[in-house]
Amino acid sequence: MAPFLDGYNNGGSPLSGLANAMKSSTAETSPPHPPYLLHLAAQVQHNLEYQHDWTKLRLHTHSPLPSCALLSRPVLSGIPPQRIYIHPDEQVEMLKHGLTEADLEPAREWVLPTRLKEKWSLRNFAEIFDNIGEAPPVECEQHEPGIVDEIRGSSFIARKREKRLLLATVGDDSTIVYYIVHDGIVKPRQN
Repeated sequence: MAPFLDGYNNGGSPLSGLANAMKSSTAETSPPHPPYLLHLAAQVQHNLEYQHDWTKLRLHTHSPLPSCALLSRPVLSGIPPQRIYIHPDEQVEMLKHGLTEADLEPAREWVLPTRLKEKWSLRNFAEIFDNIGEAPPVECEQHEPGIVDEIRGSSFIARKREKRLLLATVGDDSTIVYYIVHDGIVKPRQN
């Protein structure tokens, strides 16, 4: 019996599609990031999709900016079930127009997977922020005008979004905690 035949394991049964894909992808090209970072991103992606109901999740290994540079580590983007952050100026406008958070459509967000044991410096964060845009790229998503768009058309202030991301910190017990991190100083929220 041959030790390994293409597409079959030693028992003679076909290999799974995943095993074939992994075999062909590693033979053709090496991944842009170490496997442990890709596994970490997959763990966070799974948590967002199945525990927090995020949709349209995507893994980014290269910058969406024109430079298209390789990111220092993989970053995710996706759409949460509800808005993650509301800028204080938007909050004031919402109060003026009698809107609630439920009236706002969720925005696509960046997510940076990390381990609890990692040490992050301002330089590390700056490197990530320098290579991502204010908002993740939108790929052919359908957008239907809603109440907020109508108000924005009249007097609601359409703000330019500051760079921000969700820092997904994975603990040794696989618990994941999410923190909002902004690029620079941001005015505090009104409570």
